[in-house]
Amino acid sequence: MTIKPLADRVVIKAVEAEETTKSGIILTAAAQEKPSIAEIVAVGPGGVVDGKEVEMFVKVGQKVLISKYSGTEVKVDGEQFSIVKQEDILAVVEDGGDTAVKKTAAAESPAKGGRKPKAETAAAAKTPAKRGRKPGKK
Repeated sequence: MTIKPLADRVVIKAVEAEETTKSGIILTAAAQEKPSIAEIVAVGPGGVVDGKEVEMFVKVGQKVLISKYSGTEVKVDGEQFSIVKQEDILAVVEDGGDTAVKKTAAAESPAKGGRKPKAETAAAAKTPAKRGRKPGKK
C-alpha cells in the first residue's frame, strides 16, 4: 500500500534516532527524543489551499527539519510515517560538509582574534571623548 498526499501535504519518515550518546551511553526508548530530521517519502501536488495558490518546494528523497510535535502519525504496512503540511517543514538539510565552521569563519572580521582593523582604532583615538569637556582642557 502506498500513501499519496493531497494538496500541500508531505509524507515523511523519521530518520532513526541515536541509540547511544557521543560518550557511548546507551539510551532506552523512553529517553530518546523524537527525531526532528526526516526523509520525504511523498509530496502532494500543491494547488489552491484556503483560496491561495500553494507551490511545492520540497522533493521526494530530501531530508528536512520538522517541528517536534507537527503532523499526524500513521502506520502503514508496519512502517511509521508522518503526514505534515509543507508549512510545518522548517528547513531542508543539505549535505555539503561542515557548513557551521565555514559560516563562523566567514562571519569573523579579517583581523586576527576578531579585533577591529588598525584604521578603525586610529580613527576612534582621534575623536574627542564625549564627557562634556574638550580634550586638552582641565
